[in-house]
Amino acid sequence: MEPIRCGWCTASDLYKKYHDEEWGVPVYDDPTLFEFLILETFQAGLSWITILNKRENFRNAFDHFDYKKIAFYSEEKIEELMQNTGIIRNKLKIKAAVSNAQAFIKIQEEFGTFSDYIWKFTNGKPIINHPKTSKDVPATTPLSDEISKDLKKRGFKFVGSTVVYAHMQATGMVNDHAENCWKRNQ
Repeated sequence: MEPIRCGWCTASDLYKKYHDEEWGVPVYDDPTLFEFLILETFQAGLSWITILNKRENFRNAFDHFDYKKIAFYSEEKIEELMQNTGIIRNKLKIKAAVSNAQAFIKIQEEFGTFSDYIWKFTNGKPIINHPKTSKDVPATTPLSDEISKDLKKRGFKFVGSTVVYAHMQATGMVNDHAENCWKRNQ
């Protein structure tokens, strides 16, 4: 028997797998936090399933999200990515991935890890919300507004409040599983 899941993820097996194994699970390691940050910035204006379907292509195209390499991508590498039909070919987003990698490294230099920086906004613990259904989950919150503003101040691009809130959900900073979802209390 199929478990009850949040309503947004029932359309495909890939969505179900992502929901069951990743979404809302607290992430404290910098490489994974960076991967989700890049994927969320590319998702801006698109559906998350589009990104999930292209995730492996993104991994291969962006050196497995190695921010130390991405920070030094040349114009030639950016043009190569613009020709890659397996990813979202938006030049502004590709360039943002490079500048975001640079900003990510600066945060590590200042705070020790990006994880220490980002999780300080929630005192190191997930925020547990209690939505009855997926429709009760906001796209932004005052906290995502605050984090977005701080990231932009530090040089990040494509990190509006909606992107930041999606990142918070993806990395478990926020638990927005619906009341009847089997993952709710995991």
